[in-house]
Amino acid sequence: MAKRLLVVDDEPALLTAVAACLRAEGYEVKTARNVREAMVYLTSAIPDLIISDVRMPGTDGYEFARLIRASSKTELIPIVFLTAKSEVKSRIEGFRAGIDSYLTKPFEPIELIAVIANILHRVERTHSAIAHLVGNEVFREEQFYDEELTEAEERIAQNVAKGFSNKEIAEKLNLSVRTVENHISRILDKKGFTNRVELARYVLGAQN
Repeated sequence: MAKRLLVVDDEPALLTAVAACLRAEGYEVKTARNVREAMVYLTSAIPDLIISDVRMPGTDGYEFARLIRASSKTELIPIVFLTAKSEVKSRIEGFRAGIDSYLTKPFEPIELIAVIANILHRVERTHSAIAHLVGNEVFREEQFYDEELTEAEERIAQNVAKGFSNKEIAEKLNLSVRTVENHISRILDKKGFTNRVELARYVLGAQN
């Protein structure tokens, strides 16, 4: 699926040129002539990356970036600034507002394409790494909670399901009450249960 980009600039010629350049690279491009139009678009869709001018009538690029970062819905969208303002102070203000990259006009289209590709690739790698970690954690939890019971634990679990107390189970199996308690605690841990009722339901369900 093509990555979706939002380009925001009040210069019609530049907006058209940048959009055409990015579409030629296979991106799906939406455009906005000012921050107001961009915010309207963001209420209904979330782009993979935003390219924005800094100097625009009304709300400027810095405030636009701060608005994006202030919303949980849009805070993670990468932002690239395109601007004629090349002073160090302007760059610092942009990065403090939360942008990811800063290109000054005039710029080479190939540089913009490289910057966008690099950011999107980094985002994909991050998402992939997070998904891998989460998947491994779920797998480990499933393995842990699906651990088989020993024969002794099975016998105790069966007696728990029959409604016997720890003392009664200890007498029946010739064990100490403390040993029975330890076995039940391990059974609950192995299966991810929080109490004897859940254990009993598990045993009875396995029998049906």
